[in-house]
Amino acid sequence: MNKIDQKLAQLAKEKRLGLMTHVIVGYPSIPQTLEIVQEMERAGVDFVELQIPFSDPLADGPTIMKACEVALENGTKVKDAFLVAKKLSQQVSIPLLFMGYFNTVFKYGLKKFCADAKASGVSGLIIPDAPLEEADGQDLERQCLRNDLCLIRLLAPSSTKERMQLNAKKAKGFLYCTARQGITGAMNKLDPQVADYLKTVKKNVKVPLAVGFGISSKERVEMIRPYCQIAVVGSAIVDLITSSPKDEVLANIHQFIQGLEV
Repeated sequence: MNKIDQKLAQLAKEKRLGLMTHVIVGYPSIPQTLEIVQEMERAGVDFVELQIPFSDPLADGPTIMKACEVALENGTKVKDAFLVAKKLSQQVSIPLLFMGYFNTVFKYGLKKFCADAKASGVSGLIIPDAPLEEADGQDLERQCLRNDLCLIRLLAPSSTKERMQLNAKKAKGFLYCTARQGITGAMNKLDPQVADYLKTVKKNVKVPLAVGFGISSKERVEMIRPYCQIAVVGSAIVDLITSSPKDEVLANIHQFIQGLEV
């Protein structure tokens, strides 16, 4: 059984919400990426997205775009992501997922990318712009199946009921629900439109759901808890890494994650 499915089964048995965090490979540096992910596991994280830096990360906000720029300026290559994943898979037991863009995967070669991802210990791929209904996207899906990788499908507020059901039917692991604006300012209330979207997804989809947008506090975790099995924290972690002195990064990450009280 894929590690993602194992972890989801464990979460269901323990009746608790899972936590997935996000790092950019090579930000602030490759050695720090390794240390940060190990600290995340110690703090109680259940899944980690390893983002392969890309020069034009269209699905990401300014925080992650800037971190990708720094990682690329540091000389981080796709092969480094595989090396980092390989090392981490020997150091942590939680599932690791590559997050990246289709251009990166396509240039590397779909077959080779999936085989190398599997060999490096990665359990799944999140490719926001993968053309899943076109020939290349279907080839990616086949290569993931061949290598026992969960190709994580995404949903957005614009997704139709038919799209939700198709993605649920083809989903491996979990479905990832995203939205650009999820939480209103100081009121700390879930945007009513987003709440309606999540209710609709939950009603129409029977596979585990991950929800990620603007989650940066215990209160915001509580807002999305009724709708999903996994809370995703991305930009808030990267912001914390950016703002912390180098010798305080690990302690600050640990404290932040534990403060979410997932």
